[in-house]
Amino acid sequence: MTPPAHEVVDSKSLLVTKGLSVSFDGFKAVDDLSISLDSGEIRALIGPNGAGKTTLLDLISGKTAPTTGSVRFKGREITRLREYEIVRAGVGRKFQTPSVYESLTVFENLEMAYPDNRSCWSAWNFRRSDEVVAKVEQIAELTYLRDRLRDRAEILSHGEKQWLEIGALLIQNPELLMLDEPVAGMSPHEREATGKLLLEIAKNRAVLVVEHDMDFVKNVAHVVTVLHQGRLLAEGTMDAIQHNPKVIEVYLGH
Repeated sequence: MTPPAHEVVDSKSLLVTKGLSVSFDGFKAVDDLSISLDSGEIRALIGPNGAGKTTLLDLISGKTAPTTGSVRFKGREITRLREYEIVRAGVGRKFQTPSVYESLTVFENLEMAYPDNRSCWSAWNFRRSDEVVAKVEQIAELTYLRDRLRDRAEILSHGEKQWLEIGALLIQNPELLMLDEPVAGMSPHEREATGKLLLEIAKNRAVLVVEHDMDFVKNVAHVVTVLHQGRLLAEGTMDAIQHNPKVIEVYLGH
């Protein structure tokens, strides 16, 4: 269904936040924040601990309701939608700690996330069709898990569990993928592979990633947004951010 005309504000940007703020007991975790994100873009959110990065993801995903401001996705106001409604609108999110079904195989984890398996009725009537198998195998290939499909998730490495959770999001075909510290705890090889994965993913969707690994950010991000005390401190390419005196003072210099 096409959103009402009054909801469409920016047809060019996939995601737009305007004047977004949220307060907890008088403390502004996010303060009058306005950003926009385009399809095909990898945007990195960086900044000191407590800068508001994860809270911003909470606001976009509907986990936290803003005090003021708005979030629009594909021109549609989603600020007051429930979390599952935002997921169905095309926004996928991965938290810092991998959340997979460890007693199930990699195949079963991906199969569980298949978009036709969302309600009790559809889950009861769900059948492992050739289409489902092909999609699971396609996502497993993309996320370096093709040879682990029959293995239980509990025996995967930390990095492989991260890839499995990303795969579970990708199988739902989101247009915006939000990742919170996806390479934390990974080996150098896994970090490099994850960078290549994100570049491939972003060919037909937007990726918003919170990360502290500056080498990783430099290798994957098209645009870097720096937050400090809940506000926008700077925005631009990684090269420009690395030479920004304000960013050096409050973040990179430490």
